[in-house]
Amino acid sequence: MRKMFFCLMAMMGVLTLSAQSIYDFTVKDDAGKDVSLAEYKGKVLLIVNTATRCGFTPQYKELEALYEKYSKDGLEILDFPCNQFGEQAPGSIQEIHQFCTANFDIQFPQFDKIEVNGANEHPLYTWLKAQKGFGGFDTNDQRGKFMDDMLRKRDADFDKKSDIKWNFTKFLISRDGRVLKRYEPTDKISDIEADMQMEVNPVLSNMMARRSIRKYLDKPVEHEKLEVIVKCGINAPSGGNRQPWIIRVVEDQKLIADVTEVFKQQNPEQVTRDKDFKNMFRNAPNLICVCTPANGGGELDAGLLGENMMLAAQSMGLGTCCLGGPVRFLLSNEKCKFFLDRLDIPADYKLNYILAVGYPDEQPDAKPRDASKVKYIK
Repeated sequence: MRKMFFCLMAMMGVLTLSAQSIYDFTVKDDAGKDVSLAEYKGKVLLIVNTATRCGFTPQYKELEALYEKYSKDGLEILDFPCNQFGEQAPGSIQEIHQFCTANFDIQFPQFDKIEVNGANEHPLYTWLKAQKGFGGFDTNDQRGKFMDDMLRKRDADFDKKSDIKWNFTKFLISRDGRVLKRYEPTDKISDIEADMQMEVNPVLSNMMARRSIRKYLDKPVEHEKLEVIVKCGINAPSGGNRQPWIIRVVEDQKLIADVTEVFKQQNPEQVTRDKDFKNMFRNAPNLICVCTPANGGGELDAGLLGENMMLAAQSMGLGTCCLGGPVRFLLSNEKCKFFLDRLDIPADYKLNYILAVGYPDEQPDAKPRDASKVKYIK
């Protein structure tokens, strides 16, 4: 019997790990009915494990305020009561729901009670914890220090584990199903709201989702989409409306392959090291070459142009990477003259940078940004 139990647990672990996204999971609602999380595709989700007799229970009021403010913009809060922390979620799901509606008038959906840690934890939470582990409590905050001290007395290494630490731990999920961030119960709701705004606002979420892509599918971008990207680019701000740029869009796959052969001859070791090497432009199937006046000037306008194009591509499900290295190679190697000649760049202009464009074959995580470099002068 014991052997069978461990076999079942192993099978559940394999099934959870094989899940590709949050939409692969099914949960039970407050009536015991199965609900596929695929029903929430395209929504921004805040998933939270709750309790009705916890010091953090008043967060229900703050969560409901968020829901009322942003549900029209696509926010859904998914509430999973859990009785594992101090047995602070007693009673049936119906009793819990009655308490929450009577005391906090919650409108967001509540699901059946679950466990979030241990042998009987719901597979959804196994997956969530694998995506975003425990990042620690803010010990500069009084509540954060209290939680850290309390849990460390029980387990000196509690912070080394990804398990859920207490009631009202939250996970923010993007519209395309990625786990963006994990919040501990002591994190401020105002901080969660700031992150949430980046997701429910389509312009902000597009900006926050953009990454430099270095792996692309073997699929050229449709000409019509390239036209849209460039149109967005040339509508970027330009000082005095001078528009001091010239743009060349390369769709000729043979031209990219031919100049890559020159690169491969000059850099055999680099090509050998990169097992995924396809071409010298981060393997992208299309290029947008941006040129500025040879005697200087226009760089700021060209930067604004490029950012518009990268964001436009992101909004269309395309990836981009701004390249400088290939430009230096092209300009310094006489054997690449044929490539530059095809670009037909006027003599009074120079190639400034190249945007690699294509359908992404990776989903890189965001790299940290140093907010300490920002100072507000009031």
